[in-house]
Amino acid sequence: MVSRADRSRFAEWFWTVDHYLLAAFGLLMVSGVVLSFAASPPVAERIGLDSFYFVKRQAMFLIPSVIIIIGASLLSPRLIRRAALLTFIGAIILLVATLFFGFETKGARRWIYIAGVSVQPSEFLKPAFVIIIAFLLSESGRRREVPGVLFAFFLFVICAALLIAQPDFGQTMLLGAAWAALFFLNGLSWVLISALGIIGVVGLVAAYAFLPHVTDRVDRFLDPDSGDTFQVDTAMDAFISGGWFGQGPGEGTVKRILPDSHADFVFAVVAEEFGAIACILLVSVFAFIVIRGLMHATREQEAFARLATAGLTVLFGLQATINLAVNLNLIPPKGMTLPFVSYGGTSIISSAMLAGALLALTRSRPRPSRSDVVTVSRLSPSSLM
Repeated sequence: MVSRADRSRFAEWFWTVDHYLLAAFGLLMVSGVVLSFAASPPVAERIGLDSFYFVKRQAMFLIPSVIIIIGASLLSPRLIRRAALLTFIGAIILLVATLFFGFETKGARRWIYIAGVSVQPSEFLKPAFVIIIAFLLSESGRRREVPGVLFAFFLFVICAALLIAQPDFGQTMLLGAAWAALFFLNGLSWVLISALGIIGVVGLVAAYAFLPHVTDRVDRFLDPDSGDTFQVDTAMDAFISGGWFGQGPGEGTVKRILPDSHADFVFAVVAEEFGAIACILLVSVFAFIVIRGLMHATREQEAFARLATAGLTVLFGLQATINLAVNLNLIPPKGMTLPFVSYGGTSIISSAMLAGALLALTRSRPRPSRSDVVTVSRLSPSSLM
């Protein structure tokens, strides 16, 4: 137990970090490993790997993830901004490199090998992008001469262009939704909000009209008889088969035939083996993180911390919502992982970066008392030099 009398940096972190958020992230990470035991062995065996290949890698990636979460949560908001800028620049460089040197999977060029490890740069881009946009908007509100809004538009156009070039329309939509949410939370006028909405609708229509894979997925969603809907249909069968209490650990059949049962469709495995109650509990953890993050944002007085906290929370919640909605056949299929739960090294590391930044921004910080504000206001400019 850490004593309150301890003045070390770790003790200060321990007593100021949001223990409930930290516990919720930890619960998701542990759940990811446990569910990997249930979902991944049949997938590994189908492709000729050791049965617990994905389980071992999932557990292995938790080690750097824990280090990143604790390390990032120790940082001040200023250092979080600097780390986000370096991560953003690195992610942009990797996104450009991926277009030329990345390898193609399922018709998309989204991954690149670095030191023998496949990396998806767009995952690192997302939390860094949100933090930078939050900083630009906060600075624009604090200093009118700073063209923060213009820079925010410019950066989004660059990121969207690189993602669409892969193509990765799902990540583009996720990034665009988080970007629009930040503008809305920053007090954008209803006229501009309507304009952004129109631009979003035009973008969706254009994607459907000019991107064949988007057209195919939307058509299959609207008319299942128009194409292959095996994964979605099988996932829905898993929910029906699982009922309220599930078939029991290891008793599911979906994971034996579903290609992405360990990744995008791990929620279907949860439904079949552990039942609807377990699904509700898992969704409740995600909902708790989103609600608590937004509550922190509403109480935050400093503009950057308020926007960054809300933006990261929205990003985390939207990604989880998209994954769950695909599993339930509520939206067209999209390769979006469930944070900390789905298999994927880059996704887990990216989620850890987001969680660490969110914990850093929501740490308890001393606020000036009313008497302190009055005292400072009475000081002369010369006494502040």
